Amino acid sequence: MKIMVGYEENNASEASLKTAVQHAKAFIAEVLLVTSMVSGDEPDLEAITEAEQNLVKAKKYCDDAGVKSETHLLIRGFEPGEDLVMFAQEQNVDELIIGIKRRSKVGKFIFGSTAQVVILDAHCPVLTVK
Repeated sequence: MKIMVGYEENNASEASLKTAVQHAKAFIAEVLLVTSMVSGDEPDLEAITEAEQNLVKAKKYCDDAGVKSETHLLIRGFEPGEDLVMFAQEQNVDELIIGIKRRSKVGKFIFGSTAQVVILDAHCPVLTVK
């Protein structure tokens, strides 16, 4: 079984990582730690380095918990939600876990977020974690 976590360094992602580790232990699964970044005309090397470091920390958390994991930093020119959905399908992921943030009423109305795209378009079950 493969569990994918859409990961970036924030409280919601930390909660989703913890949940993924719990599920991986329960279902004897591997965890794919994935960060998607939009590419621009010039690569933002500082942001890329930071994302790589965050993925290394997340992998260490999995390793320390005895869970098999691998990291993927996607810079493929797609919006993050679309990229995560495509990567999950390419990797034949069984469950996708993402962190979500509390939104204002206006934010809920607009809700053009990465989470919405993933929830609506993923081929597999999506678990959202606050």
